Parts: sequence; C-alpha cells; structure tokens
Amino acid sequence: MTFSTIERGAEDLGTNALLTAGQRVIRREAEALVILADHLGPSFAQAAGMIMAATGRVIVSGMGKSGHVARKIAATLASTGTPAHFVHPGEASHGDLGMLTKGDVALVLSNSGETVELADIIAHTRRFGIPLIAVAAKADSTLARQSDVTLLLPNAPEACETGIVPTTSTTMMLALGDALAVALMEHRAFTPEHFRLFHPGGKLGAKLLKVRDLMHTDLPLIDAASPMTEALLMISQKGFGVVGVTEGGALAGIITDGDLRRHMDGLLSLTAGAVMTRGPRTVAPDALAEAAVNVMNERKITCLFAVDPALPGQALGIVHIHDCLRAGVV
Repeated sequence: MTFSTIERGAEDLGTNALLTAGQRVIRREAEALVILADHLGPSFAQAAGMIMAATGRVIVSGMGKSGHVARKIAATLASTGTPAHFVHPGEASHGDLGMLTKGDVALVLSNSGETVELADIIAHTRRFGIPLIAVAAKADSTLARQSDVTLLLPNAPEACETGIVPTTSTTMMLALGDALAVALMEHRAFTPEHFRLFHPGGKLGAKLLKVRDLMHTDLPLIDAASPMTEALLMISQKGFGVVGVTEGGALAGIITDGDLRRHMDGLLSLTAGAVMTRGPRTVAPDALAEAAVNVMNERKITCLFAVDPALPGQALGIVHIHDCLRAGVV
C-alpha cells in the first residue's frame, strides 16, 4: 500500500469530519473551564485554607481516569511547595491506608462521587478525624456528603457525543488541581529559587541554575605588580584561558588571549598591570547562569568573574561558558 493510497483512504473516512470532531472537543472543554472558573466559590478558599493549616501532607486519591488526574495533581502540589503524595485506592485497602495519618489532608477525586474503591479511604478519614476535600460533580453523592469541603464540578457535558467518556470532567478536575497548587504557591510567596530546589534536573533545572552553582572558587588571580612570566604560568595552571589582576586585593582587570596578542613585543618584560584590560565585566554569584551566558555571548568572551555587589572588587568565583553548556544552560 502506497502513501497516496493511505492518504486517499483518510479522505474517504472524512478528514474534515475528524478535524471538526477535534475542534468540537477542545471548544467544549474550553467552555467547561470558563464555567468552572465562574463556579468557584467559598469552598475553594476553604479547601486551600485546610491544606495550608495541615501539618502533614496532602494525600490525593482517585480511581480510573480520576486517579491519573490525581497523580498529576499530587506531583504539581509537591513541586510547588505543598508536600503531597498519591495513594491508589485499591492499594489503600491493602495496607497503604497507613500513608494517611493525622496531620494530613485527603483530596479525593470522583466525578460520580460513588466510586466503590474509595470507600475505605473515606471511612479512614472519618474514623481518625483526617480532613477530607472532595472533588465531585454531585452534591448528594456519598463522597460529597462525607467530606468536610466539596469542590463541586459544574454541570458540563463530556466532550464525546455519547457523553460517557471522561473528558470534560477530567479536564475540570485537572484545572482545579492546578488552581489549588498555584493559589497555595502564591499565598506562600513561592519563588523561582524554591522551584529550582524541586526541579534540579532537565531543562527547567538548568534555566534556574545560579552562577554560584557553577562557578569555580580556585581563582586565577595575580597582583598587578607581578611579572608577565607569572601571569602566563597562572593562565596555564588554572586552565581558564584568563587571569584576573588585583590591586590592593580588589579585582582591577583581566588578561585574556587578546591582551597577550596586543602586547607581544616585549611581553615578558611587562607587568600584569601593564597588560591587563581594566574594569572587566563581572556577574553576581546569585545571578542566573542563563544571564551570565547571555553576557558572555554578547561580549564574545568565555569567562566571567563572580563578584558580590556587597563586596565591591572581591572576586568570589569564576564561571566558564563550558561549565554552563555542560549543565545545559544555553
């Protein structure tokens, strides 16, 4: 079968109909999210306050598609400063209920509110006085009636034409979880630095790395009065391709490959101070490594000395472009 044959087959199935179905699903779910936003009331603030007051973790649970959403909500909460953990309701009935203890808050998801596998978790929270937050679509459901706070999903049709596939309902659950996580994060004044602590790996971790995370503290420094023979030896020993020049202990200049070329005649008879370029560009240790890379790219240089603004002239470290690239900072 050739590609053109497959393509013609797709047309026979109704390419336009498939596209229309996809657009309808997305629009229907988007409309449901608008309804959800307008539907939020005091119960949302109560749920957030209950989580804020907890001394333990948020234990998130759900079955089936709601369970998959619950896993994501737990992960989002945990990564934004709210300790959280997912517990599968089936495993909970076989020992994992021990993960839900006093001081914790249970966040349980079920569109119908009648999912039988959740019975043991609900009973456990009631038996031990553990706060229970429900996410359900029916106020008179077992889950909603037993909960301390219920986040009701508004009446919105599922995205499929049959109305039976969990689509719109799970999208609203996911959005509610994101809303809780972000509201709690903002209330706690959760900063990018906090976020980096929970995301040390991957592209996100690299973007949030600071200069102090990558800088070297064994610095290539030499006094301005030192002969260039010592400066060349220092450049060779440290391996950064540059040497910082100090006057009275403060960083006053830098000697690069370009400075060496410009002073080739009689180079070895000169002092470091005579060869250096004064006022080198520096970076603060707490600056993002990404910002340091931008400076190096703009200036077409390979190194930056890290100088604390509170300690003018005192070099605390040096960061090389290769260190940034190895860490994934581009």
